Amino acid sequence: MTSLRTGPVPVAKGTSPPGPGSLTPVQRRLGRDWRLAAVFLTPTALLVGALVLVPIVQSMFTSTTERHGAESVFVGLDNYTALAGDQQFRTGVVNSFVFTAYAEVFKVVLGLAAALLLHRLRRGRALLTGLLLIPWVVPTVVTAFSWRSLLDPIFGSVNTLLTSSGIGPLLANLQLVDSWPAGWLSDPELAMPSVILVNVWKGVPFFTVCFLAGLKAIPAELYEAATIDGASTWQQFRFVTLPGLRHVITVTVTLSSIWTFNNFDLIWLLTQGGPGDVTAPYVLVAYSKAILQLQYGAGAAATLVMLPIIAGLVFFLVRLLREDGPARPYRRIRGLPWVLTAVLTGLLFWANPGIFWRAAVVLSVILLLVVVIGRVTYLALAGLLAFVLGPIYWIAVTAFKSENQVVMRDSDLWPTPWTLEQFTGLFANQPFGQWYLNTLMVSAASTTVALICAALGGYALARLRFRGAQGFTVTVLLTYVMPGALLFIPLYQLLIQTRLTDSLWSLVLTYPTFTLPFATWLLTGYFASIPVDLEEAALVDGSTRFQAFRRVVLPLAKPGLLAVALFTLTNAWNEFLFAFVFITKDEYKTLPVGMQSMIAGDVVPQGQLAAASLLVSIPVVVMYAFGQRFLTEGLTAGAVKG
Repeated sequence: MTSLRTGPVPVAKGTSPPGPGSLTPVQRRLGRDWRLAAVFLTPTALLVGALVLVPIVQSMFTSTTERHGAESVFVGLDNYTALAGDQQFRTGVVNSFVFTAYAEVFKVVLGLAAALLLHRLRRGRALLTGLLLIPWVVPTVVTAFSWRSLLDPIFGSVNTLLTSSGIGPLLANLQLVDSWPAGWLSDPELAMPSVILVNVWKGVPFFTVCFLAGLKAIPAELYEAATIDGASTWQQFRFVTLPGLRHVITVTVTLSSIWTFNNFDLIWLLTQGGPGDVTAPYVLVAYSKAILQLQYGAGAAATLVMLPIIAGLVFFLVRLLREDGPARPYRRIRGLPWVLTAVLTGLLFWANPGIFWRAAVVLSVILLLVVVIGRVTYLALAGLLAFVLGPIYWIAVTAFKSENQVVMRDSDLWPTPWTLEQFTGLFANQPFGQWYLNTLMVSAASTTVALICAALGGYALARLRFRGAQGFTVTVLLTYVMPGALLFIPLYQLLIQTRLTDSLWSLVLTYPTFTLPFATWLLTGYFASIPVDLEEAALVDGSTRFQAFRRVVLPLAKPGLLAVALFTLTNAWNEFLFAFVFITKDEYKTLPVGMQSMIAGDVVPQGQLAAASLLVSIPVVVMYAFGQRFLTEGLTAGAVKG
């Protein structure tokens, strides 16, 4: 990951006379470009302040109150002290820790293996990278429903394939599963490993893209020198590749850990925290207290008590992003990574010994396969693609089956005959068209807002000189990594007060809380990578700063702008938590929430859900297919760079 540029930028020759004596007293105090910076940053400052900072402060106040009838009574720290004796909350915290730790370990291993395989390729790298991105691109609701169907103990294809291959009975003999066929999401011993598996499947592409960008940044001369010195492949990996990727790995894992620790939608859609509470994260506990029980104070306390952990990760991330060199953080305490690894291993064994030894066996098998099969690049990539594209293939074929084929399991892997029955039933039985239109309007509006504000704010932070630029940049980064789990309760209260719940405006106004900070952060790095000489030439020719921004900088920043548009549009298209909490009426539901409402108790319309999943995924996949080159370029120059 690249560090954010917050220091002074070279002064354009035509903007002001040299020397501090030419500046007015206000300019000396606030910075030469403070007026223009105020104009450029005001939209971002208003949105971030009103929708992130103020709600967090409001949540802190709410956490000290308790609802008594229609009134809220101040109770001090009682809500926090009550959490210490709340078994459900303690279980939720442990579940969040276990879910995050195992998911990150497997995402690092598989993501690094995939990146190394792709980096070796001379041909077809772009195509394979695009295919590997599909799990990351498809909406979370599609991921959840496809894996729920695949892991179904009776109708799921996973048990069928494992039984026919003999692997399933072998797993039972090795006591990796208690019985066969396995109830992956209904067995208390297997539910958490299954949820972790799905999170890994969805997260590996993000790690692969980040690591691949980092590998491209490692100078080839280092490998050549290592080869001349007689270094083996393992030695080159240990002493060249890993040190070169250390910074990227650390930042990627830190970011992913924050997101995973506060995950709600994937777990809710897969298990709703069950069976019992074995997969319920602390965010689900907070949702239950605040939204279902209307105890806003207790729910706010449940989210805020985790703030020190999140703040610690954020502080570590900010320090990393502001380091001049990638190895500097590790020079201070040489054995720190090993100490942290030992502590983490001990905590994972203490939290759940059953998952620990299962994960150890699976990780050992993966590493063995990487070593043995990894030498045959195309064979290893074929196995990786089978894992990545298997669920996507199942969605595609199930969408074109008749209802009888779905129920009777006829022609499981190939529809016979192909039919549009599920699509016609979807539009006839559900307001799917309205959900689609709602999602399209909300995504387009929130993306437009984020893109305009981020372009103005990112340019100001990268180019203009004013007091407070560094503090504003850090604030943007902090709000970027702040999870929605900290915001949905105060935002829900705010929307109730302004009577905006159950309206599309509630989503258009709140979606920038997670799209705008990232967009501003990425564009700040991208604008900083554009040579300042081009802009200075325009200023010398008589252009104003805004004209130079519009005519010179924006055209050169098209890859970064397209990357931001792709990210923000995808995030808005996939968002579940805010839409789930803020919208209850069918006519205002977005696709993820609408699809979730199609399930009535134990009745799961698998065929119609597969058809809906296909229709939801196609637009995003097509956008990424055409914009992949710009996405990679925007990531490399903006946010992910070795």
